[in-house]
Amino acid sequence: MALKESNMLPLGTLAPDFILPDTVSGKDVQAHLEMNGQISVIMFLCNHCPYVIHVNPQITQLAKDYQKRGIQFIAISSNDVENYPQDGPDLMKKTAQDEGYSFPYLYDETQVIAKAYDAACTPDFYVFDKEMKLAYRGRLDGSRPGNDQVVTGSDLRGALDALLNQQPVPEPQYPSAGCNIKWKP
Repeated sequence: MALKESNMLPLGTLAPDFILPDTVSGKDVQAHLEMNGQISVIMFLCNHCPYVIHVNPQITQLAKDYQKRGIQFIAISSNDVENYPQDGPDLMKKTAQDEGYSFPYLYDETQVIAKAYDAACTPDFYVFDKEMKLAYRGRLDGSRPGNDQVVTGSDLRGALDALLNQQPVPEPQYPSAGCNIKWKP
């Protein structure tokens, strides 16, 4: 498991729009329709990455805590499923159900959306304000598999709390770190 850090898309970037299939509901989800007027979290995840597996319980809890406060969550998997079949849509649906995801888990088969977001790793987090401008990008918190730090979601929670309270997002913003996105050849 090679550690890869996120690319840190420039703050203020307008959320790239997309329409992708939700592996759980079977319906297409359009980003800008879902995000319109809401603080939104876009997460690049996958099923097999040990970094995602390590933080999955906190992602699920964090989404439940903040969805009731009006924040939208969307997860996307962009991995090459030909070479990484464990990240395919059927298993994405199973992972979402097993983990109790309360948000759509979308499949980016062409990897165009991951490239539009300059996503580099899983997990990778992007928070957009009510105008769909990037206000936070980076890590959930400082915990990684094996580093003995408790998974709290403190960095992402701090960004969401700041936006909910109409305050600046705390600095510095640290890159996320995890497995690289499995790009198609």
